[in-house]
Amino acid sequence: MDMKSGLEELSRRREKALQMGGKANIDRQHQRGHLTARERIHKLLDPGTFSEVGILNQSDIHAMEDKAPADGNIAGFGKIDGRTVLVYAADRTVLAGVEGRVGTFAKETRATRIAVEKGYPIITMGDGGGARIPDIMGSDGLSSMTFPAEGLRYPRKTPFVATIMGDCFGGPSWMAGKADFVVMVKGCCMAVSGPRVLEIAMGEKITPEELGGWELHAEVTGQVDAFAEDDEHCLRIVREFLSYMPSNCDEEPPYVPTQDPSDRKVDEVMDILPDDLNRSYDMYKIIAAIVDDGKYFPIKPYYDQSLIICLARMNGMTVGIVANQPSFFAGAAGPGACEKAASFIVLCDSFNIPLIFLHDTPGFFVGHEAEKRKMPGRIMVWMEALALSTVPKISIVVRKSYGMAYSNMAGTNCGADFLVAWPTADISFMAPRTGVNVVYRPVIEAAENPEAERERLLKEWEYQNAPWKAAAKHLIDDVIEPRDTREFINKSLDILRGSGRGFISKKYLQAWPTVL
Repeated sequence: MDMKSGLEELSRRREKALQMGGKANIDRQHQRGHLTARERIHKLLDPGTFSEVGILNQSDIHAMEDKAPADGNIAGFGKIDGRTVLVYAADRTVLAGVEGRVGTFAKETRATRIAVEKGYPIITMGDGGGARIPDIMGSDGLSSMTFPAEGLRYPRKTPFVATIMGDCFGGPSWMAGKADFVVMVKGCCMAVSGPRVLEIAMGEKITPEELGGWELHAEVTGQVDAFAEDDEHCLRIVREFLSYMPSNCDEEPPYVPTQDPSDRKVDEVMDILPDDLNRSYDMYKIIAAIVDDGKYFPIKPYYDQSLIICLARMNGMTVGIVANQPSFFAGAAGPGACEKAASFIVLCDSFNIPLIFLHDTPGFFVGHEAEKRKMPGRIMVWMEALALSTVPKISIVVRKSYGMAYSNMAGTNCGADFLVAWPTADISFMAPRTGVNVVYRPVIEAAENPEAERERLLKEWEYQNAPWKAAAKHLIDDVIEPRDTREFINKSLDILRGSGRGFISKKYLQAWPTVL
């Protein structure tokens, strides 16, 4: 083929690939309220930075070559806020977004190898129904499309983000299952198999929303970290998450300058915190008062809301915050909260993000339902993650911290580099009134005036629980004024940064499973 003919053929093939599944299928995608794969990529990336790989891919199934432009998966490198990323986007307009052997397996494997080697975050945009039937049929078909072990040999080398932007079964669900961060557009479904397969194979009739809708993953499974109203909102969430993350595990997250003074007093926290130990309040308000510009990025906000996990910045540096939430179950962490805490510690430690713990908990959520979900094991997985993490850890007892939960929140001897308390701290194995009734019941019942004796013992117990004795024995580092909390954290981070390694962790947690 001469040069002129070759260039004409190249132009024709590229143009066909850019048309994706054709105008009718593109219109149908828009009518469903979704962007096309190419539109998603261009809205996610900095303008003009996308460099596509595999645009000339086709199906390797005979007679299907012309039916699968780019083999249904658009992939390439581009930039977000000037930093290079790798992105894959399933093309719903081509054969309903199902995965082909060339476009998914060959293309993604090669591009991922480059991204991991060079240290670039990876983003997948799921919008399809699993493997393409002609590709996976038969012993040779299935054998050629097994999940490659190579794809699991890069644990947390670079941040991996998965999005669910349509009804996703099979492959996109596997990607979400191993991702560091998952965003789901409301109205979409994520599951192993679709309702049609379930009905045929098992006789189970169920709607996509019931099977794997956003509320299920928000409140029941906890497999999704954030939820979007539409495609564009989803892409904004992805960009915001990555702004808190380093490009790879050998770097620190980017520094973001702030005009918020590092020594700013946070007097408002005392107006937020009630005097009564049993009164609830919103810990998010405490967090907003402390962090840069009042801005934080919540993760899994609807899943076991007794515990908050979020990213924020302190003096321009990314930090991860683990905080009890007294407005839900009084801050008593259940099985889901244990999962959240452990997975978040793994994420932060793998990507060099210091951890800040804010205590206000009456202990763990106990009872039959918690025990059915292996509560002792989940508590200890959290503790193991905490013990193996090597990023800086700062722990602050805001109000109450009782029992084993004190340890899990980086209490004494549990890994905190600095552990301090507010004067309002109440630290013991259980709440004063409950403890007095349990420990001193015979004494109270035998007293001439039981109520007077109970109150006397209660005052004595409250004095024992106050932070002064622990501070006197250097079991905690200090008792600080609440208004100085922001300044204390920033000074501590500056000390812990050191003059050499900075916040780079030793990566003991890097290979832990994503789902704990």
